Amino acid sequence: MVVSHGGLSVGADGGSHQQIEDIAIMRVIPNVKVLIPADTVAVSKLTWIISQVYGPFYMRMARSKTPLIHSESQEFEIGKGIVLRDGSDCTIAACGITVQMALEAADSLKQEGISCRVIDMFSIKPIDSSLIEKAARETGGIVTCEEHNVMAGFGSAVSEVVTETYPVPMRRIGVQDKFGESARDNEVPLLLQKHSITSINIANSVKDIRSKIR
Repeated sequence: MVVSHGGLSVGADGGSHQQIEDIAIMRVIPNVKVLIPADTVAVSKLTWIISQVYGPFYMRMARSKTPLIHSESQEFEIGKGIVLRDGSDCTIAACGITVQMALEAADSLKQEGISCRVIDMFSIKPIDSSLIEKAARETGGIVTCEEHNVMAGFGSAVSEVVTETYPVPMRRIGVQDKFGESARDNEVPLLLQKHSITSINIANSVKDIRSKIR
């Protein structure tokens, strides 16, 4: 299943079309692999990969245009995250359109002397447990961001790994147990802001974590 209209950024198509529970639903079905690509490069390469692998897949795409994150030379592997930027003070793990937000947050934090590791965790299930544990050990804290309900979503998947391997402070950014709602195309940034799914909130969450681990 390769689907569109994931998350709040569907906007004008309305709350009835916004999938903000799909990660939770699909990842609890046995044997289903769940993917959320961040850009067109990822979509193209992951589509080819899943066409060559036996078994059920669920790949979620957004409706709106997204900036390029990856180069054409980037390799993808199911079950493996991609470190887009290294850092030592905190880790920001994201998927889909929020990967760009994570990079923007890391840029702003760099101006304040805070070094963030940024991971594109396009493979939600299976998830890259070893990369998450490594990030927890080396950076001391993790912020996740997703265009999905925080209940049983991507952030929950990351927290499951963290609590079982190397517990560190975490913050999960996403829809806070609410239904979707309509917004015109030009209002989508305001809708995301209403639900705190922004680079500014990611940066603030990183600062909050750092205040707890010092």
